Amino acid sequence: MVGFENEHGQITYSEEVLGKIVGLSTMECYGVVGMVSKNATEGLWELMKIENLSKGVKISIDNNKLNIDLYVMIEYGTKISVIANNIIQKVRYNVENYTGLKVSSITVNVQAVRV
Repeated sequence: MVGFENEHGQITYSEEVLGKIVGLSTMECYGVVGMVSKNATEGLWELMKIENLSKGVKISIDNNKLNIDLYVMIEYGTKISVIANNIIQKVRYNVENYTGLKVSSITVNVQAVRV
């Protein structure tokens, strides 16, 4: 649970809710095929359906700021650096705008390319 306190009281968010905000924001970006999750037993990357997007997101908290790791699959032929920068900007804006929480860092891990 992540939260903060203001003059009206305390607000907390579950990591799953934050993961869904991050996942949906990422899926809105051009060139992103989907979020992926590693299957530890097989060592394979699995494309997540829309209801499981938060499984492609890892969130940690440091000094009331979020550190976000994303695991994505992108479309072949797109420029990875441009896509990653778009994801970072979109995710930072949406998380901070929707929740009021501050984002310290966002790491985009490109795990697969769809041909």
